[in-house]
Amino acid sequence: MTEVGMKIDATVAVLTYNGEEYIAQILEALASQDFDGEYEILVIDSGSTDRTLEIVRSRKGVRLHEIVNSEFGHGKTRNLAAELARGEYIAYLTHDAIPATLSWLTEILAPMRNEPLGVVAVMGKQIPRPGCFPLLKYEIEGVFAGFGPDFGTTVFYNDGFATDQGLLDAIGFYSDVNSATKRDFLLKTIPYRDVRYSEDMLFGQDLIAAGYRKAYAPRGAVIHSNDLTLDEYRRRIFDETVGLRQIGKNIPPLGRIGQWKLTIRGILADTARLIRDRSFSRKKRVYWILVNPRYHIAKWRSYRASTLVDLTDTRAIRAGSLEHSRKYREGGTQ
Repeated sequence: MTEVGMKIDATVAVLTYNGEEYIAQILEALASQDFDGEYEILVIDSGSTDRTLEIVRSRKGVRLHEIVNSEFGHGKTRNLAAELARGEYIAYLTHDAIPATLSWLTEILAPMRNEPLGVVAVMGKQIPRPGCFPLLKYEIEGVFAGFGPDFGTTVFYNDGFATDQGLLDAIGFYSDVNSATKRDFLLKTIPYRDVRYSEDMLFGQDLIAAGYRKAYAPRGAVIHSNDLTLDEYRRRIFDETVGLRQIGKNIPPLGRIGQWKLTIRGILADTARLIRDRSFSRKKRVYWILVNPRYHIAKWRSYRASTLVDLTDTRAIRAGSLEHSRKYREGGTQ
C-alpha cells in the first residue's frame, strides 16, 4: 500500500455496483499483497444501493470515486479509471473477482515489468467458485487451460502465421474481469472502446491488430464465476453473443437441429466429467447430473435466439438482455 507523496507503481481499480457480497474479501486480499513497490486501491462505484459504499468507506487507504449509474460503461469507466490512476500500471478487477493469492498483483504485472517481453496488457486466470454450476465451471476451466500451463506465462502476438478468423480471435481473446495494462498505453495509444458489451474482446483485438503484445499470466489468478440463476445464465449467454455480433464477429445463425446437437453433446460431455469430478460430493454429483442438463438446454436455446435476433431491433435485444433486466429491476447495472 502507498503513503501520501510516494511514487506509485501500480493502481488496482475495482469497479463496483451492488457488490457487497465479495467486496470486503477483495479489499482484504488487496491490502495484504506481497508486492515489490507501491500501489494504491481505487474503487469506482456506479450507484450502489446496498452496503458496498459503507464497506469501501470503512477501509483505510482505499480511494473511492462515485459516478451516477447512467454514466457507467464497461469501456469508458475503465478509461476513467486510467485517468484517475496514479500508478504506472493499472490492474482491473470486477467486484466479484477475489485475488487467489497474496502474490496476485506481482504476477499480473510481471509480464509488463519484464521490459524485453514488450507486453502492454495482461490477462489473469479465473478459478471458478466452489459452488459454481458444472456447465460454467467446466467452461471456465477449459477456456483458461487453452491459453497455457499454470506454471508459466504465455505471450500472444500476430507474427503473420494466423490467417483464419478463428485463430485470430483466439490470439486476441481478452477478459478484463482480471487484467492489467500500462496506464499510458490506455491514455495515449489504445483506449477501451465505448461499446455496450465485449469491450475487453475489442481491446485485445485492437492491440494485437496494431502489432502489440499481450500475455496470459495464470499465477495472477482470481476466484471468479458469475453467481447466476438459470434464467440469468440464459440471459447472460444472449448478452455475450449479441455483444460479439455487435462488435463485428461473424456468428452464423444457428438452426434448431444444430441447437439440439450442441445441447446433447454438452450434456453428455458434462455428465462424463461429473462422474469423475471429485470436487463434488457423491450426492452433489447425482444432483448435478440431473439438473445440469437444464443449463445446457437454456444455453443453446438462448444462443440460437441471439444468432437470429435483428441487431437493429433494440426492443428485442432488451427483452433478452440480463443487463437490461437488472437495470430495470435495480435501477442500474454493471
